[in-house]
Amino acid sequence: MNLLESYRGHAEPSDEGSISGWDGAVSAFVSAAPRLFTIGLRVLQDVGETEDVVQETWLRWAGADRSVVISPPAFLALTTTRLALNVAQSARRRHETSAGPWLPETIDGSVSPETAAERRDAVDTAIRLLLERVPPAERAVYLLRIAFDYPYRRPSEIFHLGEDHARQLARRARHHLATERRHPVSTTAHRRLVQTFLAAAQTGDLAELEELLAADVVR
Repeated sequence: MNLLESYRGHAEPSDEGSISGWDGAVSAFVSAAPRLFTIGLRVLQDVGETEDVVQETWLRWAGADRSVVISPPAFLALTTTRLALNVAQSARRRHETSAGPWLPETIDGSVSPETAAERRDAVDTAIRLLLERVPPAERAVYLLRIAFDYPYRRPSEIFHLGEDHARQLARRARHHLATERRHPVSTTAHRRLVQTFLAAAQTGDLAELEELLAADVVR
């Protein structure tokens, strides 16, 4: 945390105990940093890019109006998630074109309630289409790959597959999405996957989503 150390000498003497004071801001960030790194690494799967994202989060935190922040950990986690997803979705990393449902960004808390509802409806529709048309293993790999830009290595580890097999499953998922076949969808399963997906997008913690998808694969 050399960047943080470089700012410690500029502590504001007036309100050091609050997060709006510099010492409080540094303390809040240092406490959250391990979780922020975990969030970034889950999304990016790259240590160097994750470090850059965490550093950018610090810069955003340093320049923010911290007096209006109710929960510093939540603010920092959301900022890290947004930045990491921006990197993951950049043209540099988006080297594949995907077929199938659009899975929109769902984590921007600044949008209007109407826009948020529209985005949730879009996710709801996309998830239903995946459940109707794509078998569990293919759906699991496709969802992590397309929505969160997982490298194929990661789904292969989660679902105990070969990396080449994971690539094949993603290709098959695209093929199934292009067909008109439909399978009945459990309302409970659909609602749970939507809620878990949205929570993963909002927090950057994909552990529960990975577990849910893995459970479907082994059934």
